[in-house]
Amino acid sequence: MSTLSSIYFMICFNGENNEWHLERKQPTFFVVVLTDIDSDRHYCSCLTFYEAEINLQGTKKEEIEGEVEVSGLIQPAEVFAPKSLVLVSRLDYPEIFRACLGLIYTVYVDSLNVSLESLIANLCACLVPAAGGSQKLFSLGAGDRQLIQTPLHDSLPVTGTSVALLFQQLGIQNVLSLFCAVLTENKVLFHSASFQRLSDACRALESLMFPLKYSYPYIPILPAQLLEVLSSPTPFIIGVHSIFKTDVHELLDVIIADLDGGTIKVPECIHLSSLPEPLLHQTQAALSLILHPDLEVADHAFPPPRTALSHSKMLDKEVRAVFLRLFAQLFQGYRSCLQLIRIHAEPVIHFHKTAFLGQRGLVENDFLTKVLNGMAFAGFISERGPPYRSCDLFDELVAFEVERIKVEENNPLKMIKHVRELAEQLFKNENPNPHMAFQKVPRPTEGSHLRVHILPFPKINETRVQELIQENLAKNQNAPPASRVEKKCVVPAGPPVVSIMDKVTTVFNSAQRLEVVRNCISFIFENKTLETEKTLPAALRALKGKAARQCLTDELGLHVQQNRAILDHQQFDYVVRMMNCTLQDCSSLEEYNIAAALLPLTSAFYRKLAPGVSQFAYTCVQDHPIWTNQQFWETTFYNAVQEQVRSLYLSAKEDNHAPYLKQKDKLPDDQYQEKTAMDLAAEQLRLWPTLSKSAQQELVQREESTVFSQAIHFANLMVNLLVPLDTSKNKLLRTSAPGDWESGSNSIVTNSIAGSVAESYDTESGFEDSENNDVANSVVRFITRFIDKVCTESGVTQDHIKSLHCMIPGIVAMHIETLEAVHRESRRLPPIQKPKILRPALLPGEEIVCEGLRVLLDPDGREEATGGLLGGPQLLPAEGALFLTTYRILFRGTPHDQLVGEQTVVRSFPIASITKEKKITMQNQLQQNMQEGLQITSASFQLIKVAFDEEVSPEVVEIFKKQLMKFRYPQSIFTTFAFAYKKFLYTLYPKNSYIPTIWLCFAPFSLSFSLKYIMHLYP
Repeated sequence: MSTLSSIYFMICFNGENNEWHLERKQPTFFVVVLTDIDSDRHYCSCLTFYEAEINLQGTKKEEIEGEVEVSGLIQPAEVFAPKSLVLVSRLDYPEIFRACLGLIYTVYVDSLNVSLESLIANLCACLVPAAGGSQKLFSLGAGDRQLIQTPLHDSLPVTGTSVALLFQQLGIQNVLSLFCAVLTENKVLFHSASFQRLSDACRALESLMFPLKYSYPYIPILPAQLLEVLSSPTPFIIGVHSIFKTDVHELLDVIIADLDGGTIKVPECIHLSSLPEPLLHQTQAALSLILHPDLEVADHAFPPPRTALSHSKMLDKEVRAVFLRLFAQLFQGYRSCLQLIRIHAEPVIHFHKTAFLGQRGLVENDFLTKVLNGMAFAGFISERGPPYRSCDLFDELVAFEVERIKVEENNPLKMIKHVRELAEQLFKNENPNPHMAFQKVPRPTEGSHLRVHILPFPKINETRVQELIQENLAKNQNAPPASRVEKKCVVPAGPPVVSIMDKVTTVFNSAQRLEVVRNCISFIFENKTLETEKTLPAALRALKGKAARQCLTDELGLHVQQNRAILDHQQFDYVVRMMNCTLQDCSSLEEYNIAAALLPLTSAFYRKLAPGVSQFAYTCVQDHPIWTNQQFWETTFYNAVQEQVRSLYLSAKEDNHAPYLKQKDKLPDDQYQEKTAMDLAAEQLRLWPTLSKSAQQELVQREESTVFSQAIHFANLMVNLLVPLDTSKNKLLRTSAPGDWESGSNSIVTNSIAGSVAESYDTESGFEDSENNDVANSVVRFITRFIDKVCTESGVTQDHIKSLHCMIPGIVAMHIETLEAVHRESRRLPPIQKPKILRPALLPGEEIVCEGLRVLLDPDGREEATGGLLGGPQLLPAEGALFLTTYRILFRGTPHDQLVGEQTVVRSFPIASITKEKKITMQNQLQQNMQEGLQITSASFQLIKVAFDEEVSPEVVEIFKKQLMKFRYPQSIFTTFAFAYKKFLYTLYPKNSYIPTIWLCFAPFSLSFSLKYIMHLYP
């Protein structure tokens, strides 16, 4: 139990010059919400009345015919000042506080024979029962009989009629806009002429967010002296009186709602994200059916009798039920994306946002992405993530009713039935006892506030009040405590995550593609080179599909024995190419499952370069941005930790040294092995209070050691993937901006100490004077930040974190030293046999300026010549060379796909038609690694997109580009190919000046046509 007010009772005199009134006004009541430094709310109930200002009245002098006469009568009051009775409490019972303050005012204004000190003492000492639907009758001692009714569940908000009132004031569309604005962390400001309407509107908007909780400034009534708070950079929900509406309309980044006018104003600079479809349409339709039930039959020739609206309290709950169904659909399957990091002493849960968005099919949805990144959702996971806790209506809805909601989408009658069932539960939560006891609270006599002679509110004897409070508390000491035992249970997992849209995807020959991948891998490991070469292009094309990439990881895993698999050079090249092809599609919008599955395989496959020198696959797959993506490392680390924690408690079943780890309920081994990490965590949390202190401490230490060992393991994996084989090239870490680390975080916890600590250890790492200090320092810094973040969130001790900081520079230094020998030996490998460069056929008078550079011609995005859905031969990608002549830029080569046959691929266009050329980094479709490339576009709707071979040095590429620029922008027009062609014609026909003159006119425009016509005239 707790006291009703916990309490502060104050009598405040508000009479300032600008607050005086010339007539008495009705007493007013409203509730102000105050938030302390610990984010705990205090509810400040204010009852304001007006009393005569005695200092400005009394005897009055009258002047009659020049004589001054002093009247002995007390004149009626002419000036009135407000005075407030204020009650501050941690409990949210506005109607009880209204009745209690109203009773104190009644005793005062009607001069009842009751001590005000006793009323206040009885109010402050009244004990409130614990939540759980209990009720208590109490009296302040003024002939009153009042009832305190606690809700069944503390977690469900109590709204009364505030939500229905908000929709009545603003309408469906405006409230939905405010709802989306609050969820996406925008600033929302209400203004009204009524303080109580401001409190109700803020309460209603916040309650619509359930099961999320608002965690930013929440000020239903903002005082005039604090209007500058509206310029704060943080989101908020604030209410101000309408007398300040001219001031607030100047705010540029605040959404303003006029409760009295029923409008909202969204500034142009704010992009308001909307609910994803079809949820938006379904929510609008459901709200319309509830708030406007006659709308569907409004056009009927013979409409049924008018449908009566539910009474205001039930209508309020029906509207809330619609939003409860909305969140159940929006967060469907969220528990399947929870990653368990720690169980003891407190559960640590991580939410895999990327997987949730991907499986829901809402990766590009701006609304849900903002919601998942918000503080409200972080609190939601922290509160509802643990698998063993007390459950409420939302847990049951999201676990068992989602399928029903989906079925009822197109059936309004069933939907309304379900909404009313939920509304009944919400109503019962606020009113668990339908037959409530009779309440009686005396009210002031009608018109009492207009009486002429009312004495001022008497001064309260504080000493007497304290004495009476102590007497009442002493009487209540012997009362049995009515504490409520919290009922905990295993939280139901619910259905898995499914797409929000029923998309019908067409998959062409999916089974055949998987079979191609399996056959190709079999040929590789059986050393069937010819079959491998035939199937490899098709296998690489198949790896564009997610299922094929997953198949590749599974098949490669079958060929790993004891965490190692040695390959010959040809096998190694094939495996690396397939790995690179798989990794190139692992973007930040995917779930990272494929890259995570390949991660251990990159350290498993290797080849012998020399005695004592082995090259692992990770040295050849480092050119992918996935390895510098923080979300990937976080998610993969937490998945690994979850599996290790699960294994810890599964293995404890056979551990005789820790009997307290065993399950009390004996299960068959197969059922036991099927238990998920969340199932095991729920059982462990249930057993936790029964364990001894030593047993609890041992469990905490075991889990902490598990996380620490995984941190060491991942530090080594990150070193493998981040330290390049050639330490002079550190492309990935140099191109990844430091800001991407924090902005790309996938974690719901933001208590990392990665900043200053990481930097301090970088300066002590001892790499400043080494030759490769740039590479080493950047890798150490990257890994240290990761270790700081995940270890701090996972509860690793500071001693272990410091030991990791000391360990990482040494691991990096040793790895760099090892890679020097690997790099040296890898350069001695015989070059891979490459196709012969085919020289192009030149036009008459055309000369080669730059000899062919070996390149790979990449598809330019068109289906033509790439097979695909249109069929036909797979001509691209093609291996060949890029030539520069005095007239054209030209590629000539052969298709890489050996099944195409002896065909030649030629692509060219005139230098004069080039519109743009730029240097790019692109994926080599053959070697499956990132290489420097060139993209050239032409006014003739042609595009050449090539990746330079490893044998082409950057210096040669620069020379090629300079020559291209030289002929693209010649110093004189007479040096262009068109004028050079004139000399060729004169040498061809020296005695006939007429023909060259004709063809000179056409030469600049159509050289090929000119030559063909000349050859036709003069065979």
